[in-house]
Amino acid sequence: MILEFEPGDKVINPLNKDWGIGQVQSIINNKITVNFENVGKKVINSKNIELEKYNKND
Repeated sequence: MILEFEPGDKVINPLNKDWGIGQVQSIINNKITVNFENVGKKVINSKNIELEKYNKND
């Protein structure tokens, strides 16, 4: 899972779509720091939440 993302990737949290589109800031071990457009910076534990890459065509 962690290897799917790199800093700069656009993602969404499927459990909280109202957070908006996020941009991956950093990845350290299982922690992904993402800056979401509606809620700001969040640290996501990839073991608990599976982020999805944002596809503007969805």
